[in-house]
Amino acid sequence: MRRFRKHIHHRLSVVSAIAIFFWCFCCNGSNVLSSDWACQRSKAELLCEKSESQITIDRVCEQIARGDFEGARQLVRKAAIHGSEALEQLTAVIDEYMAIKAQRKIAKNEAYREQVEELDRLRCERVPEDVNGIDKVLSVVVNILEYADNEQKEALIKDSFIQQTIAQAKAKAAQFEMKGKWLEAYKICYGKLKQIYKDDRKYHDHAQELLDKSDILLSFQDSSCQSFKERYAGIKKETFINVVHILDSSYVNIIDYHQMAVRGLSRCQLLSEVMSNPYLDSFYNLQSAHFNNWGTSIDAMLRDVNQSSANINKDKFVDIFEKVLALNRSRCGGIEIPHNLLIAHFAEGALSALDPYTVVYWPSQVQDFKKAVKNQFPGIGIKFTKEQGLIKVVSVLPNTPAYKCGLKAGDIIKAVDGILTSGMSTECAVRSITGPEGTEVTLTVVRAADDKACEITLSRARIDVPSVQGFEKTNTDKWQYMIDERNGIGYVQITAFDSRTAESFEDVLCQLDSEGLKGLILDLRSNPGGLLDSAVEIADKFISRGLIVRTQPRFGMATYESAREERTHPDRPLVILVNNLTASASEIVAGALQDPKYNRAVLVGERTYGKGSVQTIASQSGTEAQLKYTIAYYHLPSGQRVESQNKMPSSDKENWGISPDVTVKLRSDELQKLVEVQRASQSSTEYYLSRQRIDSDPQLAIGLLVLKSKMIQSGYTLVSN
Repeated sequence: MRRFRKHIHHRLSVVSAIAIFFWCFCCNGSNVLSSDWACQRSKAELLCEKSESQITIDRVCEQIARGDFEGARQLVRKAAIHGSEALEQLTAVIDEYMAIKAQRKIAKNEAYREQVEELDRLRCERVPEDVNGIDKVLSVVVNILEYADNEQKEALIKDSFIQQTIAQAKAKAAQFEMKGKWLEAYKICYGKLKQIYKDDRKYHDHAQELLDKSDILLSFQDSSCQSFKERYAGIKKETFINVVHILDSSYVNIIDYHQMAVRGLSRCQLLSEVMSNPYLDSFYNLQSAHFNNWGTSIDAMLRDVNQSSANINKDKFVDIFEKVLALNRSRCGGIEIPHNLLIAHFAEGALSALDPYTVVYWPSQVQDFKKAVKNQFPGIGIKFTKEQGLIKVVSVLPNTPAYKCGLKAGDIIKAVDGILTSGMSTECAVRSITGPEGTEVTLTVVRAADDKACEITLSRARIDVPSVQGFEKTNTDKWQYMIDERNGIGYVQITAFDSRTAESFEDVLCQLDSEGLKGLILDLRSNPGGLLDSAVEIADKFISRGLIVRTQPRFGMATYESAREERTHPDRPLVILVNNLTASASEIVAGALQDPKYNRAVLVGERTYGKGSVQTIASQSGTEAQLKYTIAYYHLPSGQRVESQNKMPSSDKENWGISPDVTVKLRSDELQKLVEVQRASQSSTEYYLSRQRIDSDPQLAIGLLVLKSKMIQSGYTLVSN
């Protein structure tokens, strides 16, 4: 019994001592304790402060990773913690962001002021009636709208001078349309109006109709690189019917044949309108009465289709297609245009009802398509687009003939070997500019900066586009992948996903590991996608295990791509840069690494393109034609689908693609400056150019700040540059 009491007394003493410790600890500085207890209390306080500091750091970094730098600043200011080096460094990160934000606001206001001054100068003249004057005014309006706030936009559009100019533009466009000059009507008026009135569907639809009519007109004409007969050679009725059968069984969605019929017949209507225009040379010298009868017959078919929309299946759709071909050759309502031309246009219209990525490559287009897939071709090293009938350089690849001759993004290629490009199709322009290795091509170029034309002669070379690139080139013409050597921050840009991308990226990561990599910027901006397998291998390097992407077809089993632990690199902080041209396979990488299941990366930039679909190629037996069509949709690890922008209703404009965690949208003036500095940085390794490159690229600069905050959160102490 005495032993039991002694045992109880001992336990109570221990409990009392613990209670006294915690009471004294909570009293924060009581002198009751002995020196030993005071020492223990001091250690406990330090642990408590460290825990509180880490909680604050985590909260601040979470705010930064959501793009809420102001919220992060308020958290730091409220924190009653002093002497924390991490918090001091986070404060510096936040301050630098605020400085970038302020500088961008000043630049935006300055750009707005310059454009308003230009408009005021034009306003001093009378309301323009000529094409050039109208174009100048509307171009300035489009520029101002980019920099204006909502109140300024509303006031600008209501301005009487602007409204009078728009009225003149519409009147001038109507004159062009009457004469069959649809591209001119688009340039002078509706191409600008769809930018000014972005929410008004009628301007978008009419602008597209003008472009469609212009494309139809071009399709009739012989060009410098392809005759009409060559363009439509090998196109057969049976080929398109076989395409319909393939799509019926394998396309990703149940097909709406009513919409396909409407789009196909509507294209035939446009065909009739173009061919019957009295200001154009009659096609095959037919009388306008023939076209009127054709148009009346197509209208009647459209009415029948709309009245029986629920009853149109695959067989009925094929029947409508064959009736159009039969009508073409009938004595009543026929126009007897070449069948291959009619098949191509009906097919193009019908397939547009599905999605932009389901197309038929006819025999004359197959070789160009194969070149694009391989990412290897003889040429001069530029990427270009056709805007408003003009061939505009989008980007220039380093160390290519175009790069060495000084071509820049924004330059307009007015002519190729003396032949104007305004009448060229995109395919023809590609063929004219590319050619056998070692041969020469002369371009007439209008500089983006000064509107002056000059001739440049280049020698074509084999262009092998590297899909994995660094920040800048070294003196030995190799990519530099460390953007901040003192802090171990790497930068890798992936421009596309081809068969060599994963292997090249692995080599770069290993090189960076050996150089002391602590954090990585992965740049997927303007990456159009490519091979799914390649994208999966890239994502696998950052995820140890679990689902990366699920590919879901309409029929059959889904395909699952999962990560493997043996391929994974160390779990270092990762930021991914994205923009509105980040598409397809690059959206899979960005989406999987951002997914809440892993939270592996922070995305910085703009909402991605929204092409969450898989295409496959089907060759057509007995012909060289190929069908590229959508076979499945992508689903991210948490199950959500990467929604397609073109399928989003107008009321839901912000739910496609992948949304960034930190939104940073570049303005056109920033994009222009960035292109100039990128070119300079690729030819020099001087530090001021590196710093200038970062300063000229707000997405990269803010991405670096986000990455640094993640590095601080993980316990890394930054070295001041």
